[in-house]
Amino acid sequence: MKSLRHLLPSPSALIAFEAAARHASFTRAGEELAMSQAAVSLAVKSLEESLGVRLFHRRHRHVELTEAGARFYSDVSLGLGHIRKSAEELRALGSEGHVTLSASTAFASFWMLPRLAKFREDLPDIDLRIQTSDRDIDIVAENIPLGIRSAPVGIFHSYEAEVLAPERIEPVASPSYVARNGMPAGAEELLGHRLIHLEEPYRPCTDWADWFTDSGLPRPSLASGLLINDYVLVIQAVMEGQGVALGWKHLTDRLIDAGLLLRVSDHVLETEQPFQLVWPKFATLNKPAALVRDWLLSQKSA
Repeated sequence: MKSLRHLLPSPSALIAFEAAARHASFTRAGEELAMSQAAVSLAVKSLEESLGVRLFHRRHRHVELTEAGARFYSDVSLGLGHIRKSAEELRALGSEGHVTLSASTAFASFWMLPRLAKFREDLPDIDLRIQTSDRDIDIVAENIPLGIRSAPVGIFHSYEAEVLAPERIEPVASPSYVARNGMPAGAEELLGHRLIHLEEPYRPCTDWADWFTDSGLPRPSLASGLLINDYVLVIQAVMEGQGVALGWKHLTDRLIDAGLLLRVSDHVLETEQPFQLVWPKFATLNKPAALVRDWLLSQKSA
């Protein structure tokens, strides 16, 4: 080990070299590693001086591996890949009782939270971590075992997937709103009501125009109404009596059963984008993650 320590200035120089070679850029390597371009350049230079060989040709806007650099990169990337894989496996072992689920805030609030007591009762030794995000993150890249995604069946290439709930959508309002404004007689009458719109910034989303068209009406132009970019806030606004919104049934049925919301139309729009539980296709779930996956799927009709 002394000879290796003598040959290489530091492990960080190897990491900087690998990133620079992969990106063919000191700048992009620095962005990945949270280092300045100058720091990456200095690390590579110190590695070249220790090895006594030039690893890169410096160009105007990029760098190119020399023949020696290409040979060295092949071995370094392979070695660091093995180290990373081993570290990820050890980290998974170190958090054996923790399982992370990636989901939208709406799913976490209206589907998962009402079931947490049942989850703790059934799986008392597992600590569930719910990671919410404005957009659907890559759970493989983020080393997250489980995620909830809305997409057509069969579209995923890197994930295994199983349908957790169909996407079925119906208009909902609060009892106080209906008491003040009356129950709409049909879809056309709903056009005259105060509509609350979900303005989803990242995920594709069914909207009121889709629902009216599916009900058999000409596609309307809906320029007015309350626009909110978070579905949890949409439902809060509905419960406060601010108007009528589209209710995703797997999220709002419990609120309807509790008397907090009312269905204000018999028409239900069902898309071909069900909500699916996904997990990495090319990695084996550890035992706690597999137990959580199976528990979630057991809740389909709960």
